[in-house]
Amino acid sequence: MATVPELRSARRINDDTDQVGKPDKSLPIQVAECIKEMIYSGQVKPGERLNEVALAARLKVSRGPVREAIRILTGFGLVSPVLNRGVYVRELTVGEMVEISELRAIVFGFIVGMAAEMRSTRDVEQLSRLLQGMDAAAQASDSDLYYRLNLEFHAAVVALCGSKRAARVYSDFVKELHLFRRQNFESAGNMRQSQNEHRRIYEAIAAGSKVDAAREAEQHILAGCQRMLKDDWHKS
Repeated sequence: MATVPELRSARRINDDTDQVGKPDKSLPIQVAECIKEMIYSGQVKPGERLNEVALAARLKVSRGPVREAIRILTGFGLVSPVLNRGVYVRELTVGEMVEISELRAIVFGFIVGMAAEMRSTRDVEQLSRLLQGMDAAAQASDSDLYYRLNLEFHAAVVALCGSKRAARVYSDFVKELHLFRRQNFESAGNMRQSQNEHRRIYEAIAAGSKVDAAREAEQHILAGCQRMLKDDWHKS
């Protein structure tokens, strides 16, 4: 995992936030990205308390940016403050996961249907390249790579729909579900099933079929929910 100084050196900082004597307003955002990466990768577990001192030392920053970063992550719904106890990585109940997944399926169906109408040849080619990368990751049982490409595929489809409001609502659902979804790709069988669903979505978008694309998108999200329920049941 990259530290904040490494992330800062790899990104372009705006002139008005990087001048001597002025605070770097982007630092808390970068710290939030680092902590989010730790949560998504499982380095920090659901239900675990976030220790500001330990995080500041690990990320090589002061406690101020860590405190601001935690506020940002609270807004995302990834962490929750507990009175007189601190801030903890959020744990979704199974009921919450199902409810969010069903709502996400409806929104994603709308988004993918719109994407089928809006797509260009270049867009279809981009989705095809992502699918090829996901195929390779699934064959290699590389769940980390597959998950990253999966997020890129969904993001590319969302970008095609042209609705900022739908994209914002969908993004909120995705943020809440990350803690469940990341574990869903540890199984090679789950990756293959997921990839077959992505391919059907791609084919419907490429064909410009709004109805088929929306249906495949909804079924994909609901199938993913069932896989998460199955995995959660086996672990309990």
